[in-house]
Amino acid sequence: MKLLGIGSRIDHPEYGKGVVTNVTSQHYWVTFIDSGLETIDIDSEFEVIEAADGDVDTVSFFEVERSLVHILKKWSDVSEVVPIADKWKGGTMILQPADTSLQNKEIPIDTFFHKITMVRDRLRVMEQRINSSDLDEQGKIDLQQYITRIYGSLTTFNVLFKSKSHQFVGQRGK
Repeated sequence: MKLLGIGSRIDHPEYGKGVVTNVTSQHYWVTFIDSGLETIDIDSEFEVIEAADGDVDTVSFFEVERSLVHILKKWSDVSEVVPIADKWKGGTMILQPADTSLQNKEIPIDTFFHKITMVRDRLRVMEQRINSSDLDEQGKIDLQQYITRIYGSLTTFNVLFKSKSHQFVGQRGK
């Protein structure tokens, strides 16, 4: 089966008419007139209205970009933008001492969340540095287990993350 090129026009039984805007090894990204951008399997049922000429490289820009981002995250101190859960945006964290004669401390929750994500990112960099260090294997395993326990201690803050993929994962989740 020959892959359709970018710019090919199709008619899909569920989404209607659309244009192929990206091609990966397994999917077409198609912008449909009525339903917008959808990802469909290459072998799914649809009618080809007009096939675009030219061979398609099955490695898309999206896949290259995703791989590059993964490599940069893995080996650099660059931190990604991690969104806070919508319900906490613009909120305030109030620290209230047991002694009522003392004042409360209010902290913007966005500031607190930023600090939490910085800790997470620095732990990830530390993991990578441990893995690439000259330590013996047992030393690396011991330090990795210690970092995993640190992540476990930070799972309380997972409620702040918008996406589960950004959350801390301790021993059970590994």
